[in-house]
Amino acid sequence: MDTITRRRFLVASGVTGGLLTAGAAAYRLRDVLDTAGDRDPAAKTLVLVTLYGGNDGLNTVVPYADPAYAAARPDLAYGPDEVLDLGGGVGLNPGLAGLHRLFGQRRLAVVRGAGYPKPNRSHFQSMDIWQTAQPGRPGVTGWLGRWLDTAGGDPRLAVSFEPVLPPLLAGAISAGATVPGGELALPGGVSPESVAAFGTPSPGEAPAQARAAACFADLIRVRELMSQVSEDTPEGAESDDDEAPATATGGAAPPLDRQLALVARCIEAGAATRVYSVSLGGFDLHADGKAQQRALLTRLDEPLTAFADRMAGRGVVIAVYSEFGRRVRANASDGTDHGTASDMFVLGDGVSGGLHGEPPSLTDLDDGDLKYTVDFRDVYATLLSGVLGTDPARVLDGWTGALPGLLST
Repeated sequence: MDTITRRRFLVASGVTGGLLTAGAAAYRLRDVLDTAGDRDPAAKTLVLVTLYGGNDGLNTVVPYADPAYAAARPDLAYGPDEVLDLGGGVGLNPGLAGLHRLFGQRRLAVVRGAGYPKPNRSHFQSMDIWQTAQPGRPGVTGWLGRWLDTAGGDPRLAVSFEPVLPPLLAGAISAGATVPGGELALPGGVSPESVAAFGTPSPGEAPAQARAAACFADLIRVRELMSQVSEDTPEGAESDDDEAPATATGGAAPPLDRQLALVARCIEAGAATRVYSVSLGGFDLHADGKAQQRALLTRLDEPLTAFADRMAGRGVVIAVYSEFGRRVRANASDGTDHGTASDMFVLGDGVSGGLHGEPPSLTDLDDGDLKYTVDFRDVYATLLSGVLGTDPARVLDGWTGALPGLLST
């Protein structure tokens, strides 16, 4: 294939401003699958699910028995007969039927009151804090990127199926891999067959340009895989094809079921990857939030629980978080505004199911917001030691906390 023609294609596709800039962080699915023989059979896998937009924790894990809950949001609150009961006066949002089943099987841990000191209510700044695990002054490296630095630096050990590499996978001397898995938008007159041809190596071209072109060829294979996934979806199952862009704060990831299908394929193939990052967005619900959030939580629940069932017995642990919760009191538009502490979900092999952490008070507030009761770095530290087998202090700037009882092994 003529190199000049290839470069014109890349420019027309916008690749020179994206994948080429990403350099070694842009990988093909095949690159990840090629590591299958390098994995320690005893190694566990962490899958991190980011909910962009600030999910309303009080309407996710509902304190229905606390009179202050209904008083603060009379038209937004769930009653005891609406929630999926967890005991102790709390219940799950009715959109989380699958997670409720896993809770009953002691496979889901609900961490209440997760947050950090001096909370920030900006989407971007708070997400930076969660992804860098540096509440005092967010740096330029992510907590899992720093883990990657200690684990040898091979980008394929930490993989994202989001449109761009999330900051949490950026280390000081290395970075995780982002594998294109979204919709394929081609310039006019370019067919999928042409894209596959562009993936064929050309003598003398720059390595970064060759990798970028190969990533586009890999999109063809990913789309074929996703077509198979869609064909295998049970009749009547809800489709995510028409859902809104996946992040409330910029970018659009593929639907969560497709991201998790790629993760499952890599895990089942025995890829060496130890960390996967996926995401779902749209949780910034300032108006008419009750029905919209329930629908979004269903979009989380169905693929997440199906993935957890599929991965059972494979040493996979899944953690779900958002950049902040919402304010206790509803606003005038039957929505909620940016808040602070919220809930985390941890599920999978070796997880001690149940309620963890102290629930924040709904009356002893910080300027109308919940006071956190669990520092999220305690959860991260537990995942680093219990799943990734590393010293958390090396990754979390000397942090020595943990959340006892979260993991059984």
